[in-house]
Amino acid sequence: MSAKTASVHWEGAGKEGQGQISTETGALDHVPYGFGSRFGDDRTGTNPEEILGAAHAACFTMAFSFACAKAGIATETLDTTARVFLVKDGDGFLINRIALTLTARVPGLDEARFQQLANDAKENCPLSKALASVPEITLEARLQD
Repeated sequence: MSAKTASVHWEGAGKEGQGQISTETGALDHVPYGFGSRFGDDRTGTNPEEILGAAHAACFTMAFSFACAKAGIATETLDTTARVFLVKDGDGFLINRIALTLTARVPGLDEARFQQLANDAKENCPLSKALASVPEITLEARLQD
């Protein structure tokens, strides 16, 4: 079993408040976030949705790489983006869609097997499983020559 830790320190109320996000590895170390970086155009901080997207993209990419290795297929490069859509839901908000896009260079892998491995990785990576309540998680997988 593995447990990883992240923490937040928040000061102030509501829209005027500001937080700082840190992780035990130090990859995020007092990274600021607040209303402006989540709902506005403040690019000096982060927000929960982009962190979730980064985590999902990383998890999916690793799952795909491991699935290829298990099948005896060597991956050359894998680039994944995750777009997390936050929408108004009554008085609150809801993540209603995550769109994963994978661009892969995997010599010798045919398109059908590539799509199968990519879709299996999307369905079975731990973050996809944890995000099962998101109504729609899509995958666009492109195999490069």
